[in-house]
Amino acid sequence: MKKIGLFIFLLLLAVLSIFVGVKNISLTEILHGDYQQQLVLLTTRVPRTVSLVIAGSTISVSGLIMQHLTQNKFVSPSTAGTMDSARLGILVVMLFFPTAPLLFRSFVAFLFALGGTMIFIYITRFLPAKNQVMIPLVGVMFGNIVGSIATFFAYQFQLVQNMSSWLQGNFSTVMKGSYELLYLTVPLLVIIYLFAYQFTVAGMGEDLAVNLGMNYRRIQMLGLSIVALASAVVLIMVGSIPFLGVIVPNLVSMRYGDHMKNTLPITAMAGGIFLLICDILARVVIAPYEIPVSVVVGVLGSLIFIALLMRRQPA
Repeated sequence: MKKIGLFIFLLLLAVLSIFVGVKNISLTEILHGDYQQQLVLLTTRVPRTVSLVIAGSTISVSGLIMQHLTQNKFVSPSTAGTMDSARLGILVVMLFFPTAPLLFRSFVAFLFALGGTMIFIYITRFLPAKNQVMIPLVGVMFGNIVGSIATFFAYQFQLVQNMSSWLQGNFSTVMKGSYELLYLTVPLLVIIYLFAYQFTVAGMGEDLAVNLGMNYRRIQMLGLSIVALASAVVLIMVGSIPFLGVIVPNLVSMRYGDHMKNTLPITAMAGGIFLLICDILARVVIAPYEIPVSVVVGVLGSLIFIALLMRRQPA
């Protein structure tokens, strides 16, 4: 019942998202064949809503996997250097392959994201595992170092404005024909669901996973590869969305536990719901102008993140 209720709420928010915007859409005029109304609906509103749901689900599930594989509730692609490494990969493409197709850009971003994530995982082996705050803090520092390198070269080659505007989380430019690469994350979510049990066992620690006959390194590599590819695709298509991969899995686990097979669909739907709410707020706060959704997610997400940190601090 809880999954059905979340799904219905997600559908209601999706319908609301379709009808919120500068251009008013009338269902009556659409049904009567108004061309302009249908054009706005099919060209911008539906693609935007679909991309919001897919991106929110993908980022949240990616955070869930990262938290299981690192056994840390505050790790996600945005706090492990994954997104910053993908951003560096995009800069490399802009410098050396400026006319490269979108798939090539995504592939290079994926390679950099995977490389950065593997470096972060290697660094965590030297950190105290019991300190839940230390690991994401080091991840943020590592991501800032990578981001600083990218910013330095962007300044050197006068690409700062281009890169910043392109990678800021914003769905206002999503249109039919410009977002379909996001569909690549759907089979990735299916693969994650099929291996949910293995990821759950891996989240209990390498020793236990090995004792149960699991190839821990292979499962870890599979999970990190999926996260890196999903993060690269989302970054290329809609930009960076902060905190989403941290707060949504935490809120879900607090209510429904840590068994990934059970919480995976809930986490995916909750991520879509949270991003839809933030995007609707971004459109109505200073209407008819629009705030980048990453700003709204950053404000709300940071407040929730601080609350989670304080909740987990020992008395």
